This record gives sequence, C-alpha cells and structure tokens, in this order.
Amino acid sequence: MANLRMRAYDTEIMDDFDLPMSEIAPVLSGLGKVNSWFGGHNHLIKALKNFPVQKGYFVSDWGCGGGDALIAIAKWGAKNNLELKLTGVDAAPAAISFAHSQSTAFSNINYLKQDVITDEAGTRRYDIIISSLFTHHFDDEQWVKLIKNMQASARKGIIITDLHRHWLLYYAVIVITHIFTRNKMARNDGPLSVKRAFKKHELVALLKNAGIDNYNLTWHWPFRWQLIIYKS
Repeated sequence: MANLRMRAYDTEIMDDFDLPMSEIAPVLSGLGKVNSWFGGHNHLIKALKNFPVQKGYFVSDWGCGGGDALIAIAKWGAKNNLELKLTGVDAAPAAISFAHSQSTAFSNINYLKQDVITDEAGTRRYDIIISSLFTHHFDDEQWVKLIKNMQASARKGIIITDLHRHWLLYYAVIVITHIFTRNKMARNDGPLSVKRAFKKHELVALLKNAGIDNYNLTWHWPFRWQLIIYKS
C-alpha cells in the first residue's frame, strides 16, 4: 500500500518548463478530455454562475495548461452574451504554445507566460481567478505564496479545484493510466499528482497560514476539492 498519510513533494515530469511540445501536447490533450468527461469544466462554470460573473468580466486561469477550461468558459460565455475577457497563465512555453493552437477560434482568449509564485504575478488585475488541478504542484510554502498572489490579483474572488488525496483515487489512476495510455509522463505524473494532493485539514491549515478566512470548501466527485475564496 502507498503511504498517503502526508503530502509527497516529488517533482512531476510536467514540472519541467523546458519540455518540448511533442512531449507535453499529448498529456495536456488527455487532461482536457478528462476534465470534460468528469465534470471539471461544469463545476467551474457553475461556480462562476454563483459569483455571479457579469458581462465583460476579466477571468484568468492560473496554470492553464492546454487552455481547455478557458475554451469551455468561452463557449458558455458566448451562449449567455457575457463577452468575457479570458487570460490563461502558465510558466511552460510549450503549454502556452499548445493552448494557443487550441484556442484560435476564440478571439477573447489570450495567454501569458508567467511564473505565478513570483511577486510580479500579484500585480495584474482580474475580476476572477480560476485554477484547475494545478495547486498540488507546489509545496506548502509555495502554495501560500500562490494564494496570496491570487488574493492580491483578484477583484471579486478565486475558484480552485484540486485533487483529494485518497487511496481509491490513487490506485484508480494507476489502473486507468496503464490501460488507456503508454505515455510515460501520464503514468508517472497521474499517481504522483494524487500523492501530492490534499486532505481537508491540510487545506484549512494552508488557508489559515495565507490569512484567508472568507471561503467555501466543498468535496465533489471524483475526489476533488472545490475552494471558493471571496474578496467581499
């Protein structure tokens, strides 16, 4: 049995910002499909509705990967005449390039190459910042820095979804990645992402360390936490 009592901090292959497009594109494409199939996009959109998001809002996705969440939000916004302005932020050049290639049909989506835990990241202004399956890439100290940057940058609030560290999810990911793909990165990073993920008491403690007390933390299938931080 894997030891899942404490968060792991091993580096994922995907954490290498110098990965070429040929290696990262298949993984980002697969993650986009998983987010769609298992309701990740729908959960984000539902949370945006509940804020509520208004016409002309600036929404930014930190750790945007292949841009799949922004594309889903752009389609929803267009159907509801919201004219949203969407910005994806990622530190990996190959991820930004792949996201651009996937988003050419959406003139309201742009991308920014930036490390989100630098001081500069907190100086840009958006109405709402979202982040999906991304924050587990940081150790506790970096996580607090990330949230503080988000808090400084968001006018209205923050929506974060990430994994719940649980043995059932861990072994399910191992089985799924070995049945459906031969990709080395997916087979390594999938289970490791679960080991780096969170339990509820850990998120609560991290939020306290970040000075955040106006939030809502809920659990969603399949084994995901949704954290909504309100600015007012």
